Amino acid sequence: MHTADRSRPTRWRCARLREAGAIVIGITRVPELCIWPFTETLAGGVTRNPWNLEHTPGGSSGGSGAAVAAGLVGLATASDGAGSIRIPASWNGLFGLKPTRDLVPTDPMVKPWRGLTVVGVLTRTVADTALGLEVMSGRPLVAAMQQPLRPLRIALSVRSPLPTSVPVDPAWRYAAQSTAELLEQLGHTVIEREMRVGPKTVAAISARYLTGIADDAEAMAHPERLERRTRGLARIGAGARRVLPTVERWDADVMAECSAVFDDVDVLLTPALAQPPQEVGKWEGMGPLRTLEGSLRRVPFSPMWNVAGFPAASVPAGLDGDDLPRAAQLVAPAGQDALLLQLAAQIEQARPWADALPPVR
Repeated sequence: MHTADRSRPTRWRCARLREAGAIVIGITRVPELCIWPFTETLAGGVTRNPWNLEHTPGGSSGGSGAAVAAGLVGLATASDGAGSIRIPASWNGLFGLKPTRDLVPTDPMVKPWRGLTVVGVLTRTVADTALGLEVMSGRPLVAAMQQPLRPLRIALSVRSPLPTSVPVDPAWRYAAQSTAELLEQLGHTVIEREMRVGPKTVAAISARYLTGIADDAEAMAHPERLERRTRGLARIGAGARRVLPTVERWDADVMAECSAVFDDVDVLLTPALAQPPQEVGKWEGMGPLRTLEGSLRRVPFSPMWNVAGFPAASVPAGLDGDDLPRAAQLVAPAGQDALLLQLAAQIEQARPWADALPPVR
């Protein structure tokens, strides 16, 4: 049984899941136009984190994350344009894999958010994600996940790659470091590496993200009914279209920067996010730029892998001092989704997380 994320048209991917025997039981909430890493709207109200109702479950697939974490369903569909699968997975104690671009078709959408957005699922276990993505993509991911895993070279980077980010919270830095220690115990080689995102990559992310928002707003039947903050960001996105052709000419440089991380390693390991989930209502009444800047500072490890199109997964790594989930991120080159599933399954077997449930309220 699963819920359908309202973030994008769901008919195609739900059809394949239904054919495989899934039962759709509901539709979950997202922020308007899937913009924010929190799920609060004037029309739909507030979606809360089952681990602590005073905190957000993240976004944009926040409703899907909350539904799986609360035990309502075992699988929920989700989309990821700058972290929207990995953020709810991280803040809700779930497994979430942003697949390689085009692994799962986005029909009827064509390059949503100018190629940033992919579709996938949120689940409690690695095996459930592999099964969901196999059904949606037609690729044999379950069998691939079960293959023996060779020793890997893994780069560990715990500092934010973005110059505008706040320092990484110690609990989230520890999530990556403790995962690195576990991986060494499992026979992998871990090397430390500092990773920084250059200005061309930042521009590539920003222009596509903002332009995608403008595209979606203009496609609405009644764009005037969107929240004021959403309309403001859409206006900024309309202006960003002017720089998009220039940014697209930098694509080869951006891909080279992202690919260089893997010149001598198989996988990159980072904190999934920089901070724990913010309190509900933190950005209420704030304008678009202040909300955008404040939100990005919490999620600096996510967006570059959308512009690159590489697979990236959020893997649970226990609870912080406030009993909120924390997580590490695994990233691999394009097409290496099965490798991430294998590695995440190995971590899950050594450090099980599926039985860690939110407190009963």
